[in-house]
Amino acid sequence: QVQLVESGGGLVQAGGSLRLSCAASGRTFSSYVMGWFRQAPGKEREFVAAISWSGANTYYADSVKGRFTISRDNAKNTVYLQMNSLKPEDTAVYYCAADANTLGFPPPRTAYDYWGQGTQVTASS
Repeated sequence: QVQLVESGGGLVQAGGSLRLSCAASGRTFSSYVMGWFRQAPGKEREFVAAISWSGANTYYADSVKGRFTISRDNAKNTVYLQMNSLKPEDTAVYYCAADANTLGFPPPRTAYDYWGQGTQVTASS
């Protein structure tokens, strides 16, 4: 079993920055594809970014490309999401997720096996 715990959310003015962290339990973190998703009120959960097990490959939703950066530190069992130039439409609960049985990259949403509890990000205008 893998547990994921997100942190780093908060309230920021539009144009500001936040860095989210997701700490994972388990000794096989370095073999997982990791992803970030978000869900705004009244909307479906949507993909934000993914990173391969080694960190060599990343993939972003068009809406965040050029503003957000996903990274990982396998020695610390942690994945990060650096969010710059935040917009009010980025306001959502952000979730990290782990795909423990990677068959392709980026994996579809349904391939992720483990999810965190989420952290709120609010960008005010």
